[in-house]
Amino acid sequence: MELKRVVVTGLGALTPLGNSVSEYWDGLINGVSGAAPITRFDASKFKTQFACEVKGYDAEKYFDRKEARKMDLFTQFAMVVAEEAVTDANLVEGNYDPDRVGVIWGSGIGGLRTFQEECVNFAHGDGTPRFNPFFIPKMIADISAGHISIKYGFRGPNFVTVSACASATNAILDSYNYIRLGMADVIVTGGSEAAVTEAGIGGFNALKALSERNDSPETASRPFDKDRDGFVLGEGAGALILEEYEHAKARGAKIYAEVIGGGMSADAYHITAPHPEGLGALNVMKNALRDAGIKPEDVDYINVHGTSTPLGDVSEVKAIQTVFGEHAYNLNISSTKSMTGHLLGAAGAIEAIASILAIKNQMVPPTINHFTDDESFDPKLNFTFNKAQEREVEVALSNTFGFGGHNTSVLFRQFKD
Repeated sequence: MELKRVVVTGLGALTPLGNSVSEYWDGLINGVSGAAPITRFDASKFKTQFACEVKGYDAEKYFDRKEARKMDLFTQFAMVVAEEAVTDANLVEGNYDPDRVGVIWGSGIGGLRTFQEECVNFAHGDGTPRFNPFFIPKMIADISAGHISIKYGFRGPNFVTVSACASATNAILDSYNYIRLGMADVIVTGGSEAAVTEAGIGGFNALKALSERNDSPETASRPFDKDRDGFVLGEGAGALILEEYEHAKARGAKIYAEVIGGGMSADAYHITAPHPEGLGALNVMKNALRDAGIKPEDVDYINVHGTSTPLGDVSEVKAIQTVFGEHAYNLNISSTKSMTGHLLGAAGAIEAIASILAIKNQMVPPTINHFTDDESFDPKLNFTFNKAQEREVEVALSNTFGFGGHNTSVLFRQFKD
């Protein structure tokens, strides 16, 4: 069976750096930090009092009040970016078969705020079960894909992947495989997350996973820096329209890049810590290269998982050096989480978009907040510290890894007819 080509024809983004793709990219290449004191709740008693929140978001700009009350914030975010991506791709009635258009979404946590609010309200009551009738449909992770399909009448494959911080990349890979196997023409994919809540911050604080640099939130996410002390929690969403190439060509769609391969693996090591030698990261990148049928030296840029945790950054870099050998010194490597924070299940979506735009614009976004070299890292590696760099980017690799040892990588290439 001949596999079909898959291209990217639309993008949508709602991030701590901006509420559209253009604003997001502008923030990335200018090295803007999205971290600031938390506004969603009083965090004064928490060990971490800052996060990378979406700025200036007003639900009533996108939904009527009654509609918004039926959706958790993570679903609202999904709907907003899906609309931007669908519009960007010029998917209009008559130029696609709705039975052949799917929605495959990713979210690591889903409706955490809804779950928290309903449980707190019950705990404060007299034991009488008084729950919002929309409690369950607002909370469940799959409802994001459901809402998108209902709005547009997309009747193809429809589900949500959950693999912690690898969720959105798993969704992208599932979409890629469904299209190249001929099971759909178009899929709206990506991920969304809205976990900046008391439970979200408190839970990650209890794991000692978050930075506690409350005196300087904007510099707290510092991947590969000697003084990194944990990740910064982010929120938002990213959407990609993946499309079978001949279908895109027939309807005259613009093409951002081609998806050429992907990989998956498991650390099989620990529920939260990465394998110390980066075994899972090593395997997933090898699997992606094998799937794409390319050599390590064909890759120009890696958007790394790079969360700014002491163990995670080291293990990923070890894996990169093992997989790429001497070519590792020719790569641009950057962690855009230094600017956006960690969007958990949505991270893979916005980082895939960053990788695609690096190809489109021939510009690599930086890893900001580098102050002190860490002797754990080879100084000859180019981490794109503090300033974006122009370079030829034909192939970009995006890595995302999740609690539980879930690893995913996706490869994009400059489109050539």
